Amino acid sequence: MTSPRALVSAYWAAAEARNWEAFGRLLSVDVVYQAPMSRERVSGRAAYLRFNAEGFTGDWHLAVERIVADEVTAASWIQMTDAGETYPGLTFFEVADGLIVSVTDFWPQVYEPPASREHLIERI
Repeated sequence: MTSPRALVSAYWAAAEARNWEAFGRLLSVDVVYQAPMSRERVSGRAAYLRFNAEGFTGDWHLAVERIVADEVTAASWIQMTDAGETYPGLTFFEVADGLIVSVTDFWPQVYEPPASREHLIERI
């Protein structure tokens, strides 16, 4: 079984590489993503893969600052760079059966999601 720390490390590495196939292998088929700052929820692996591949374009990059984990949860602190700005992100993960089942992202400011991804989310 893969540890939550290893799953989260692989998650961020796959995201940075835009390797959506590898990214998808880390997720439960029923994964739920939530972003309270933008009031977004995405349910299911296929939808979450589309959300990431289609919803985040441009020349963004991320660097993992820290990951802490226990047997079923993990939290990560990252630095995201996009359009010349760098800002922190804090993400909480839940893991079951060696896969990520829940992802909750917190960013520094409340924001409205771009219209280009409205078809991929439900508002919470």
